[in-house]
Amino acid sequence: MTTATLPTTEETDPFCLSPLDAAALLFDAPWRRFAVIGDSLSAGTGDPSPGYASMGWADRVADTLRRVHPDLAYRNTAQDGATTAQIMRHQADQLAEFAPDLLHVPSGANDIVRRTPDFAEIEQTLRAMYRFAAGTGAQLMTFTLGRAYVVPVFSDWRERVRLVNDITRRLAAEYGALVIDMWDHPINDRANLLSADRIHFSTSGQAVMAAEVVKSLAHQLGKRVPA
Repeated sequence: MTTATLPTTEETDPFCLSPLDAAALLFDAPWRRFAVIGDSLSAGTGDPSPGYASMGWADRVADTLRRVHPDLAYRNTAQDGATTAQIMRHQADQLAEFAPDLLHVPSGANDIVRRTPDFAEIEQTLRAMYRFAAGTGAQLMTFTLGRAYVVPVFSDWRERVRLVNDITRRLAAEYGALVIDMWDHPINDRANLLSADRIHFSTSGQAVMAAEVVKSLAHQLGKRVPA
C-alpha cells in the first residue's frame, strides 16, 4: 500500500486540527462557561470512525477550551430527536441556571422532519430560542445543516434544508451568533462521512466540525486561521 492510498486518520486529515494547534488558536479565549443545547447535532451523536477519537464535536471543543482554562465549566443538555420547541421546554431552565458565556444553539434539524413543515412557525420558534439565548449574554454560535444530511422519504428535502439554513443565517446575523457553515463543506462528499443510520456524521465528521468551531472562535478573536 502506497502513502497515497493510506486511509485518512485524524492526524492526516487536512480539515482537522491537532489538540495543540487548536489550543494555540484559542490561547487567549475569554470563555470559561461553555454550554450546548439542542438535538443530536448538538450532542455530537455519531458512529466511531477508524483513526479518529470517538468524541463528539462539542466535547472536543470543551477539551480545547479546557487546555486554555483548566477550570472550564461545560454543560451539554442536548437530546437526540429534540425539536426546537422541546429544547425550549426541557433545556432552557438548565441553561439559565448555568449562565454560560459561550453557547451553542441548534439549527432546527428536527423541525423539518414532518409531513408538511410550517417554516413561518419554525422561524418564530427559532427566534424565541435566539431571544432567550441572547438574554444570557453569552457569545452564541450555531451550525448550518450539511447537505450530506438527507431524509430520503421527503422528495423536497434539499429545499427544506436550504430554507431552514436561510432562517439560521438570518437569525444568527440579527443576534450576533457565529455561523459554522457546514452546508457545502468538502467533507459532505466523503463516502465514509455518515454513520450507519445515514443521518449523523461519524466521528471523522465530528472532528472536522470541532476544528471549524475552533477556527470560527479564533476568527472572532481576531486571529489569522488556517484555511
